[in-house]
Amino acid sequence: MAIFSKNNPSRFDGRDVVTIVGSEAHFNGTMMVRGSLRVEGEVEGNINEAQTVIIGKGGSVQGDIRAERVVVGGSVTGDVFATEQLELIAGGRIIGAIRTKKLLIEEGAVFEGQCGMGPEALEERIPVNGAAAPAEDDASQQTEKETSAVR
Repeated sequence: MAIFSKNNPSRFDGRDVVTIVGSEAHFNGTMMVRGSLRVEGEVEGNINEAQTVIIGKGGSVQGDIRAERVVVGGSVTGDVFATEQLELIAGGRIIGAIRTKKLLIEEGAVFEGQCGMGPEALEERIPVNGAAAPAEDDASQQTEKETSAVR
């Protein structure tokens, strides 16, 4: 049990942990992943805080993904926020908004939605259901207009 010793400099920090949703698995809910995640089965819900998310050819995600790096070979229906890089490989499919610094799309991949790239895109809010997310001031003005229209 020396690996858990307080004096051992190579203590376990979770960076190399890989979480796998196998081809026979179906996960429903929000996943908070501190390391890497590979999806070969189905995920219904959001994936947050991951270092790397890989959606295999047989994998599917219905929900939003927030990670440093994302590789999609299966299908994603939801928004993808990759702080470093998003790779959509041949046979992969994303339907939703994407925000990333770097984007690679192979021939044979499908992307339907809005795209924002570069450091400034990472600061923008991802649109909800394909509509641009209003700024807070715009949202309050919209609410005032709707309230006035009802009167």
